[in-house]
Amino acid sequence: MKNIAVFASGSGSNFQAILDAVQRGELEANISLLVCDKPGAYVTERANEAGIPAFVYCVKDYPSKADYEVEITSLLKSNKVDLIVLAGYMRLIGPTLLKEYEGRIVNIHPSLLPAFPGKDAIGQALAAKANWSGVTIHFVDEGMDTGPIIVQERVRIATEDTKESLQRKIQVSEHKLYPEILQMLLTRGEVEQDEKTRAY
Repeated sequence: MKNIAVFASGSGSNFQAILDAVQRGELEANISLLVCDKPGAYVTERANEAGIPAFVYCVKDYPSKADYEVEITSLLKSNKVDLIVLAGYMRLIGPTLLKEYEGRIVNIHPSLLPAFPGKDAIGQALAAKANWSGVTIHFVDEGMDTGPIIVQERVRIATEDTKESLQRKIQVSEHKLYPEILQMLLTRGEVEQDEKTRAY
């Protein structure tokens, strides 16, 4: 069974969805580590309740990104992590981690990339009066939400949608899609073609 590390910065709803899928046997993986850059974030409580080790750090305690990524890399190696899963992790991955885990870092983003990258993608979509938003799962590179796309799923934006209501709809899609795609990546090494194209 493959080991994954989940990186998160907030409440951890996608972390919980992944954990639930593992516990149901739908995702054949072991969550061997949570990495969180926000001490006090609720995701750390979720990990603690599940007995999952967590590395919680504060960026200000390190001279540079490279310094904390060196420590994270050491922990990932000691936990024999096969895949890094970003789930609401609000920091760009730097060269240290990218070099060690090239092609083995995935991210989920609440828009149909390349539309609305970066922070507040849901707010961006509403401000643009877009008809569609959705979910993108992609490999991570050195850019912000620019890595190769694995799969997308569309979510229609209703005229009455608020930021909160649209976020809820997108999270429903995220919580179903992310574990499915992780299972395919971990067990098959690829995603089926119908999965890749079902957003279009």
